Amino acid sequence: MARIDWREVGVGMVVPALVIAVWHMAAVLEWVNPQVLPSPGAVVTKWVEYLLPLQPYDPAAGSKLQWMFSGELIHDSLGSLYRVAVGFAVGAGLALPIGLAMGASRHVYAWLNPLVQLLRPIPPIAYIPLSILWFGLGNPPAVFLIALGAFFPVLMNTVAGVRHVDGIYLRAARNLGASGTTMFVRVILPAAVPYILSGVRIGIGTAFIVVIVSEMIAVNNGLGFRILEAREYFWSDKIIAGMITIGLLGLAIDIGMNKLNNHLLRWHRGLEN
Repeated sequence: MARIDWREVGVGMVVPALVIAVWHMAAVLEWVNPQVLPSPGAVVTKWVEYLLPLQPYDPAAGSKLQWMFSGELIHDSLGSLYRVAVGFAVGAGLALPIGLAMGASRHVYAWLNPLVQLLRPIPPIAYIPLSILWFGLGNPPAVFLIALGAFFPVLMNTVAGVRHVDGIYLRAARNLGASGTTMFVRVILPAAVPYILSGVRIGIGTAFIVVIVSEMIAVNNGLGFRILEAREYFWSDKIIAGMITIGLLGLAIDIGMNKLNNHLLRWHRGLEN
């Protein structure tokens, strides 16, 4: 089990600490209007209010545990994470088999690549009007947009991984009498895993970006919706609190994906433990 390098963690905290210090100084010295850029303390206070339950505890309304997790921030975060999970599962679930087929077959690649290259540059945000027309409001259009955002990174990395397998491996497998299916399952697919995992990591990051935009348009909860609501009432502290929450969730997801990649690719790096 990998140990935490606290020295590296400390070095990584230097720049955020400097940013917060400059931010605090700007607020204290009133370099900017506090309505435009509230102080770090005001943002932390609002973040705590956003996290805590809105109503006092009432035993008749439910258990205390349920009350403790009834704050807006928790519900919004869970709503956003749910949409990311479903949208990413749909997008990556479609991209992986298509990418494997395109990478393994020149005929499939020739048929599908022009369409992929035509659609790939179109940002998911451009599909917002169509997604609302097709799916209405609520989770379906948000999931559709997130799936689009996750689809192409996973697809392109999967295609690249399959098409860039070292020829030495392929020739060795042929010399050992491996069939086409065996070669694909035992040689091509394992060699493409690093590319696929990189695409998954990028796809999750893209999905998390798209979910915030989609929640500002099509749903009535989630972190994106709450930031848009705060903008309407000019609650700058709540806007920044929501942004920080997005950053923390994104950081946690990226760290988790990085650890998963390192664990699954130990063989690739020559690590036994």
